[in-house]
Order: sequence, then structure tokens, then C-alpha cells
Amino acid sequence: MSRAIRSLVLLSAALLGACASAPPSTSVAEQFAGKRVVLLGEVHDNAAGHEARFAALKAAVDAGWRPVIAMEQFDRERQADLDAARKGGDAEAVIQAAAPAKSSWNWAFYKPVIALALQYDLPLVAANVSRADAGKVVRGGYAAAFDPAALKVARLDAAPAADIVAGQQHEVEVGHCGKLPQAMVPGMAQAQIARDAFMAQVLRDNAQRGVVLIAGNGHVRADIGVPRWLAGVPASQVLSVGYLESDRDAKAFDKVVTIPAEKRPDPCATLG
Repeated sequence: MSRAIRSLVLLSAALLGACASAPPSTSVAEQFAGKRVVLLGEVHDNAAGHEARFAALKAAVDAGWRPVIAMEQFDRERQADLDAARKGGDAEAVIQAAAPAKSSWNWAFYKPVIALALQYDLPLVAANVSRADAGKVVRGGYAAAFDPAALKVARLDAAPAADIVAGQQHEVEVGHCGKLPQAMVPGMAQAQIARDAFMAQVLRDNAQRGVVLIAGNGHVRADIGVPRWLAGVPASQVLSVGYLESDRDAKAFDKVVTIPAEKRPDPCATLG
């Protein structure tokens, strides 16, 4: 981690002595010091959470941190498009060139992150498994979407730990309000595990420089998410931050930032 980030920590400590509390974005940013891998979660449709996360990221980068920025929002296959589009220096052009087909992302939330990367010439890395490959995993397992070499690099050539599998299956069931046919649960959990494993590969590849992952809270969970696939990166150099609307699963993260809950319809109310 850079000397500038350490300076930010010292500055923040001095400010804390002069006032009752520091801004939330600063208190999060100062915890990036000494970390090779930082994972910043999100509730996908929560604007306040996106703003709080970006404030922390920007504070650290403005202070001198120069990480690789890995993003769930871009599929791995679009890396060449991502690299080519960034040469124009415009966040909108990057999104138009590299966004996944049939994308459901609200790109207004991610444009500031991309613009920050372009402003400071930070590498942008596409980290996600595509919807097409995830579908293949659901239907036929990991080998249906990835060749043996890719599975070995992602460390999916051996069975995932039992608690990861059980935890992901539980999250699939909860996420579908207990209404998903049981036969579908293992495959959908495998797709989530594949995403985590391949995102972790990106983080391991860039840990020496320093890397931040922008992804959903489910991916950045320290108990069953991407951090579980970071073998070789000391746990002391990894920080997972959940941006949560409630304290559910708060213990699954190294740090939690509580954000205002969005008002939205109960997704389980309309399910039969």
C-alpha cells in the first residue's frame, strides 16, 4: 500500500482528535491501508450505498492509492473491448463498448467508478462470468462451461469446501423465497460459486499491485464468497466491506457500512 494512504490514516487520526467523528467515507477509506485486496459490496439498486462506496474509493484514490479496479459488471470475455474503449477517455464510451448483452445494470451507479479509473489511469478489469457461461454451469456443472485448464487456474478442479456449497445453496433458497424447485438449487449455487472463483482469480492475479473488487454483497462475503477463494493472499491483507440495509449477515464481512433501506415491493409476496 502506498505511502500516501498511510498519510491519509495519520491525517484522519489527527482530525479525529479535533472533532467528534470522521465522515463515514474517510473512516472506510483509511482501512484500505496495508491491504492488497479490498472487496466493496453493494445492494444493486441502492443509490445511497453506491454513493457511500464511491466516496470511500475516491477518498483513497485521491490520497494516492492506485489499485486495479475489478468489476462484476463487466464479463471476462469483454476485456479486449474494455481496454480498447478506455483509450477514448470517456466512461460512457467504455460502458457502451463493454457492457454485457441484455445488461440489467444501472450504469449511472458505475459511471463515477469508471470515470475515476480513467482520470487516474487505473486498470479496469472485467471480472464476471457471463450469463451464458453461468447458465451452462447451472445445467451441466463447471465442466460444461470451462475447460480443464481454466478450472485449474480458478481452483475449481477440486470440489469446493462443503460449507461454501451449503452456504451458497442456502442463499439461493433464501433469494428465491423458498419457492425454487429443489432440483434447481445445486446448479444455481454452482453458478454463484463459479462467479466467486473466477473473480478471485482476477484478484489473486493483481494482488501484488493492489486491487479492489466492485461487486454485490453476496460476492464479497468473507464466509462463503470471493475471499474464500483467495488462497495465497494472507487474510490480514484482505478487507471485505458490506454495504448493508440491515444487520442480516453482518458477521459475514470484515466491515459493514449501514445504508438507508430502499422502499421496494416484497419480492416474495407475488410468488406462488
